[in-house]
Amino acid sequence: MPVAKKIKNQYHEDVVPALKEKFGYKNTFEIPKLVKITVNMGVGEAVQNVKMLDAAVNELTKIAGQKPVVTRAKKSIATYKLRAGMPIGTMVTLRGEKMYAFLQKLVSVALPRIRDFRGISDKSFDGRGNYSLGLKEQMLFPEIKYDDVDVVRGMDITIVTTAKTDEEAKALLAELGMPFRKR
Repeated sequence: MPVAKKIKNQYHEDVVPALKEKFGYKNTFEIPKLVKITVNMGVGEAVQNVKMLDAAVNELTKIAGQKPVVTRAKKSIATYKLRAGMPIGTMVTLRGEKMYAFLQKLVSVALPRIRDFRGISDKSFDGRGNYSLGLKEQMLFPEIKYDDVDVVRGMDITIVTTAKTDEEAKALLAELGMPFRKR
């Protein structure tokens, strides 16, 4: 069974009944679910060297399984020699099967590879049920070979849910296997 189908089945068989019981939802459409996952990689060095951006696009393509979009500067900043419209990063939005596959890879492979990992913080919710997470290096993912990496780059991962509150979103992500830090 493909990984994405495995998580989707886990959501329908385990997560939905658990959340329904915990929060007392009357309608199944009230139960929170994942909408999308966005992965953003800023490449500030691309101002001087455009080839850095190509490497970042290739790495993010390998990680996400989908070609990312090149993001461009909105404003000019003279201090950084940045002009409006210059490429400064790359971003990918995952939905559906690729979203579930990425979440499974993040939870079971990438996060446990962090040195001295004790869980992720539960303070990164935005108040509307969305969770943001920052990783310091792209080499946590198995698709990236250590020898092929020229510069260690971090990435921001945002998980968007239909949850109304942070408590509901945390319960959803915890049921899906997100390793939150114990207090």
